[in-house]
Amino acid sequence: MTQQMRALLVHLFTATGAVFAMLAMLAAVDHKWELMFLWLVVAFAVDGIDGPLARKYDVQQHAPEFDGVLLDLIIDYLTYVFIPAFALFKSDLLPGWTGWLAIIVITFASAMYFADTRMKTKDNSFSGFPGCWNMLVLVLFALEPNFWIILGLVVVLAVAMFLPLKFVHPVRTERWRWLTLPMALAWTFFAGWAAWVHFDPQSWAHWGLVVTSIYLLFAGIVQQLLPRKGDLDRL
Repeated sequence: MTQQMRALLVHLFTATGAVFAMLAMLAAVDHKWELMFLWLVVAFAVDGIDGPLARKYDVQQHAPEFDGVLLDLIIDYLTYVFIPAFALFKSDLLPGWTGWLAIIVITFASAMYFADTRMKTKDNSFSGFPGCWNMLVLVLFALEPNFWIILGLVVVLAVAMFLPLKFVHPVRTERWRWLTLPMALAWTFFAGWAAWVHFDPQSWAHWGLVVTSIYLLFAGIVQQLLPRKGDLDRL
């Protein structure tokens, strides 16, 4: 198999995320939240794999006719932002005006963030909260906190998208990768488990989601507070 064919197959693999996004949206329209999240978890897994594959097979060099970064951003907006926001709005978690406020804040702020050329730090982490609303909304469905807590989290994280705060990437951020990557894999496992058991509050998956989510949310900020000698990952 030629290098060009391998690179093209990576693009095609990335594009499957759009199919999983459609399947998740169809489930969401029918209020089949567990099925929706299962498809989103599959899309999340694809998104975690395609980046390393793209770098390994150098898709920019061998398949330049397709823009892998743009393709990835389009699919990410659907699976990380649009569909989770729709699910949050259509669920019973946010009553009345709070649901409208949440989807407006999530979709508007995320559109601006995804177009922000400063979204990456020098150590390949994210500058600002990276718009992982799929992860937040799944945890909210599992825990079902008070709607004021949900609204507060949405507003705080939307503001955090444009603050000089570091958020780790599970693969590209080298510092603590030995812990971050297993945490991201564990989050994916617990997310699929929680959706599979219909968000049963007795399931241990809930605790797994809480622990892994806290780590992924705050690890980068802790790294900022505890910089290494010569660390240059300025935002």
